[in-house]
Amino acid sequence: MVQDWGFELLRGLGKLFLNPITYYLFFLAAFLGVSRVKRERKSFHVRVENAYYELRQLLPLGLGLGLLLSILTIGIGLVIPIETIIFVGILTVLWSLTTKIRMISPIYTVGFAFFATLFLLSQKQSFPYIKSYTPEWELAILPSISVLLALLIVAEGIFIFRNGSKGTSPKMIKSKRGLGVGVHEVKRVWMLPVFLLIPGEALTTIFDWWPFFSIGDQTYSILLVPFALGFHQQVQSALPYKTIKQFGKRIINFGVVLTCLSVVGYWVPPASILIVAVGIIGREALAMRQRLVEENQPFYFSKRNDGVRILGVIPESAADKMGLKVGEFITKVNGEMANNEESFYEALQKNAAHCKLEVLDHNDQIRLLQRALYEEDHHELGILFVQDEKNWEDEAV
Repeated sequence: MVQDWGFELLRGLGKLFLNPITYYLFFLAAFLGVSRVKRERKSFHVRVENAYYELRQLLPLGLGLGLLLSILTIGIGLVIPIETIIFVGILTVLWSLTTKIRMISPIYTVGFAFFATLFLLSQKQSFPYIKSYTPEWELAILPSISVLLALLIVAEGIFIFRNGSKGTSPKMIKSKRGLGVGVHEVKRVWMLPVFLLIPGEALTTIFDWWPFFSIGDQTYSILLVPFALGFHQQVQSALPYKTIKQFGKRIINFGVVLTCLSVVGYWVPPASILIVAVGIIGREALAMRQRLVEENQPFYFSKRNDGVRILGVIPESAADKMGLKVGEFITKVNGEMANNEESFYEALQKNAAHCKLEVLDHNDQIRLLQRALYEEDHHELGILFVQDEKNWEDEAV
């Protein structure tokens, strides 16, 4: 039996690239990267990370997390109807077409797929060309889907906490007062490949070579499903990494609570319907709360008269090699006060071979940084500040 399971898992891994959603997510990640670079060049005439950055973030973390989730879901015997998986794929594409990348969060794809499955099976309908081996319609089908949804929300929180704050993109917007201010934005999509047990031989009706196995009187197939996790957050009132990590912790905690609640469905199957509805409402409430908090706080990256705040640092630039961080505050350049961006560059040009900076770090502690400058170094050290140019986006707050 163990050998059979191992063989099927390896076969299932090779079938990941038969799923069109896999290719769609690669395309979506690449599109997000190109769009970000275009926006950064419009505002700053330079990009921060290259256009492949979002593509590089798509899969690595998902491989390890997906393996752990696969072991857990198969180990506890979650059996997911093929109808649900098809609905998840359809909704992933449909929600992404709204251009709101956060809509391809599992709470919206798997959550709405849950209700679509509920309706389809209760009406005793099926998809064309797919012979469903889902057991005869009964409420006992629902708890496994609600548990899977809750576990995916926990995984989403881990993605946000571990990866969401990496490579946030500086962005210029216009405040209510018409002033140019800086914010940080992250638009990202991750792929979480998870092995799932599918009831019966549903997949063999399409692919007659698809592997399946039996446990007792029940027959199952193993399918590797590429779940999409979309994330979009704009940070204006604090350091990006602090705000995003805090939000990730909230999602993890919410997912854990939802997981505990979803287990109730195995004793009271109709409760799964209420639990999924609460999950959708609760996840949306967390996102709305985060937006309201941001909108009612002052801008962190705004112009001041006693120095210049670092809005962005170009990787591998002189500023990056000096150890400058986003959010730090530069007060002096080569011994002269840096009251604004103009005075910063005037002081910088007075010594073309060497740069000495006085910087307030994130703890308001003064530190001195210096470095020899070379011909290949970016002429502006690779630092991005709040810009004066009138090509900002209006802030709708």
